[in-house]
Amino acid sequence: MSEELTQQDVEYHTKFAKECFNEVWTLLENEDRTVEEDDQMVHAAHASRYHWGKIGKPTNLARGEWQVSRVYSDLSSADSAKYHALRCLSICQDNELDALSLAYAYEALARASAVARNKTERDHFLALAREAGERIDEAGHKKMLLDDLATIT
Repeated sequence: MSEELTQQDVEYHTKFAKECFNEVWTLLENEDRTVEEDDQMVHAAHASRYHWGKIGKPTNLARGEWQVSRVYSDLSSADSAKYHALRCLSICQDNELDALSLAYAYEALARASAVARNKTERDHFLALAREAGERIDEAGHKKMLLDDLATIT
């Protein structure tokens, strides 16, 4: 049963989805995070995805899953990172999302594989990310993807 949302509900969920998403980036960029800030980052990523789940389109859901995966990769939690990367990929494939979204789903899988120290999977997903990246029309987005892929070791 789908939930009927008012315009006020939509505004509420949009506001918090964006605020939590942006908070995660602030925390990710802080290389000197405390354990408490790591916890805050995890909770904010899940909160953002939750709010997008209430009102977002498939692209929002995929990006939310991608961000959750990125957080777990950053925290060296390979299983959780892979789980959310696979959710991202599934959303992309089920909804035939654009090349940028698909490339980032593969980027998340490559990053999670790197955290798991699985070089074979990492290289496989890096190749798929690059292949999908070739279909990205916007030059800035393509460069952003390639820059992100270069950080996966």
